[in-house]
Amino acid sequence: MDAKPTARRPTALITGATAGIGAEFARQLAADGHDLVIVARDEERLERKAAELRLEFGVRVEVLVADLGQADALARVEARAAVSEPADDFAVPITLLVNNAGFGLRRPFDESDIDDEQRLLDVLVTAPMRLCHAALAQMLPHGAGTIVNIASVAGYTPRGSYGAAKAWLLSFSRWANVAYRSRGVSVTAVAPGLVHTEFHERMRVSGASVPRFLWLDADQVVRLALADVRRGRAVSIPTVRYKLIVALARLLPSRLAAKGDLREQ
Repeated sequence: MDAKPTARRPTALITGATAGIGAEFARQLAADGHDLVIVARDEERLERKAAELRLEFGVRVEVLVADLGQADALARVEARAAVSEPADDFAVPITLLVNNAGFGLRRPFDESDIDDEQRLLDVLVTAPMRLCHAALAQMLPHGAGTIVNIASVAGYTPRGSYGAAKAWLLSFSRWANVAYRSRGVSVTAVAPGLVHTEFHERMRVSGASVPRFLWLDADQVVRLALADVRRGRAVSIPTVRYKLIVALARLLPSRLAAKGDLREQ
């Protein structure tokens, strides 16, 4: 049975919550006393994850099955993020939004299907933008709220659509944190490096092709990210090693920086 809601219990909406960084955000936020609204495409995996979180942490977990690349599905998640007053036992306003859902494309831009490129931008840019807008509509009147956008160190180097989308998230989050923090809402972009998740398995990025020291675990990434979120930082780059990598990448000429292959989430 879910825990009964209280006025003091914060509620986090997390997209892409069944695996990797999203699942780890769900776990750590539940451990910290947050009720959850978890969003993903696979209903079976969502229900299984929800049951695990309820059992382990005694929190309320609402499930939203949605493919954020589909306008009608995205609209349903927007409507949930915009709830400003409790409507029933479940539909309480969210206090924290984690825009995590995403995927990558393995083919070079010129060889990729243009519809796949468009879908990538729909999920990585359009969905976070619209969900931020929906959440702000109810957070700003309350004078409180937190938004976390999962970007990437790939956003700091010349890339194709994936890196460009992550660069947009970084820029947007930095601006939004300045614009809305004085009104009680903080916005943080998290820019991790290579993380042991299903994302990299699907992209066929393995430990054999990347030095071991570059790999991070999702629990470490989320723990460090949440520490920066609590400090109200506009950008979180988990671990010193990736802070150094980003600093160096920003100094390199574009022709050199573009030769790397840090496609990650």
